[in-house]
Amino acid sequence: MIYPDDHRPAHVHVIRAEGEAVFILNCPDGPHVLRETYRFARRTVSRIEKELAKHLFTLCPLWSDIHGDF
Repeated sequence: MIYPDDHRPAHVHVIRAEGEAVFILNCPDGPHVLRETYRFARRTVSRIEKELAKHLFTLCPLWSDIHGDF
């Protein structure tokens, strides 16, 4: 989730029933960094991190479209 009224630096919120994690994207080239997590198991965070890496080049332009510069 990229919130339209959110703040810099470029980041995303990953929200599921069992928790939330926030990752700084370090756009445009990454690597993303975990900023904080709530209630996710470490194994789940690792899976999210791997999946997020696949989408960094999509998420950074989306952030820029919503917020302007990173």
